[in-house]
Amino acid sequence: MKIRESGMPEREMWENFFDPRKILATLGIDKQTTDVAEFGCGYGTFTMPAAKIIKGKIYALDIEPDMVRLTNEAAKKQGLANVQTVLRDFMTEGSGLPDESVDYAMLFNILHLEKPTVLLSEARRILRAGGKIGIIHWNYDPATPRGPSMDIRPKPEQCIQWAKECGFAHSQRHDLKPYHYGIVLRKEN
Repeated sequence: MKIRESGMPEREMWENFFDPRKILATLGIDKQTTDVAEFGCGYGTFTMPAAKIIKGKIYALDIEPDMVRLTNEAAKKQGLANVQTVLRDFMTEGSGLPDESVDYAMLFNILHLEKPTVLLSEARRILRAGGKIGIIHWNYDPATPRGPSMDIRPKPEQCIQWAKECGFAHSQRHDLKPYHYGIVLRKEN
């Protein structure tokens, strides 16, 4: 099940919106992080930098064959053996990862989907005790140059509430200027 259209720009424009290494550090991905699941890897914008930081594997999931192919090609080109791309409809089939198998789940620019708690619950299922989710989304501001329409764009408070409903706590909010916000929450045991 494809999620609602978000206005994903072309790769070059998309990658100019972020400093992935800085954002990953802000959201708590560091050399102590072992395994990561990325829901909706897209072009691999965050996949490659995360793979270079963590000490385990990153599972880069996407429903779009072209996104999986591009991410896989980038990983091979950069010699990153810890990137495992997965073509999967994780909204209807789940991630396919075992229970409590990752330290961190990346939900970047994806919670505008129709049933955000389904995705958050799947992220919780695969997280180890004390594991974290990182959420990035477009600011709730119609002046952003791209992003989902305002009627489906979640506010930070909504993301936090959905996550708490799914068993996450201890939220930390970050301003990821110029167009995004970030939230980190921890899995409640």
